[in-house]
Amino acid sequence: MENFTYVNPTKIIFGRGTQNEVGKEIKAFGGQKILLHYGSERWKQEPLYQEVITSLKDNGIEYMELGGVVPNPRLSLVQEGIKMVKDNNLDFILAVGGGSVIDSAKAISGGAKIEGDVWDSIHVNGELLDCLPLGCILTLPATGTEMNGRSVITNEDNKEKRGASFANPVFSILNAELCASLPKNQIANGAVDMFSHCFERYFTNTTNVEFTDRLLEATMKSIVSLSHDVYKDPSDYDKYAQLLWCGTMAHNFLLCVGRETDWASHQIEHELSGMYDVAHAAGLSVVMPAWMKYTLKQNPGRLAQLGVNVFGLPADYMDVERLANQTIDAAKQWFQSLDMPITLSELNIPESSIKELAQGATRNDTLVQGKYVKLKAKDVEEILKLAL
Repeated sequence: MENFTYVNPTKIIFGRGTQNEVGKEIKAFGGQKILLHYGSERWKQEPLYQEVITSLKDNGIEYMELGGVVPNPRLSLVQEGIKMVKDNNLDFILAVGGGSVIDSAKAISGGAKIEGDVWDSIHVNGELLDCLPLGCILTLPATGTEMNGRSVITNEDNKEKRGASFANPVFSILNAELCASLPKNQIANGAVDMFSHCFERYFTNTTNVEFTDRLLEATMKSIVSLSHDVYKDPSDYDKYAQLLWCGTMAHNFLLCVGRETDWASHQIEHELSGMYDVAHAAGLSVVMPAWMKYTLKQNPGRLAQLGVNVFGLPADYMDVERLANQTIDAAKQWFQSLDMPITLSELNIPESSIKELAQGATRNDTLVQGKYVKLKAKDVEEILKLAL
């Protein structure tokens, strides 16, 4: 087990009706004139919009609105938000939405405190520590971004998708009632995204990490089980509340303390969604099984352990490699049960693009991806061929 320091400053306000506390929370963190950031204008027809506006007004908070966030949030909207904040001396950002909205808000919060183009900081420096305070109301549980400082932004001009570190939200409001009306494909995307954050941490070469192994397995097992229930009945608050909390825990960095993590599947997927604008989780449900197949011989016992402890496979360790392959099949079956894709062809991504995708993921073969198994461009090509 490796040395670690763990600090998480995000205040979580969890449960029914908690969205009505947003004005009080912003005021407690010094917000007086804020940017209200969101996705579609349709949310203004929902009760949540009026609840938020009422809470802001009741607490004497002025606000300016910026909507238009889309999946794989765009740099151009981030730049527009930064200009609004600077031109109007705004002192707080409130993000209402899912991971894309919160990621966009994080980039605005960082860009508002620097000179120059925020993309240069994302692309070159990778970390911004001085950020405008940010609060969140989560309406789509998936990314865990509500309790970490990570953000992923897409530059639509060159189709690059890059991650960066910003400050954590100072608070996040989590109420599963706000998620009950989500379309089923977004519930499925969210569950796969949650699972992937545990998956990337589970495959490690660090030894003596049984405790975090068990935490990761419990979280993944809960996601697999709860996702089926919520997919069938999103109105089941108790099941949805648990799934929501799984998503937050999966990516607040508590489950990776003391262990090396991988993230190759995420980096490969970023090329898919950067070039083809596919949903992040849809790309992951294609890449993860192919990555497991390609890296199986690194440690078939770990893959077999995942199958037994998460997917409930019989513990037949007499033939570990067979059990490892059954684990891959079980993961595919779970993805398909949620109507998620498992092949590139389902995403309309042609075989002819594989070389370009592999070069992009490895920055023209100058960057090695992954820690569990180190991947060069030729390795990424083989993984994508397995995903065809």
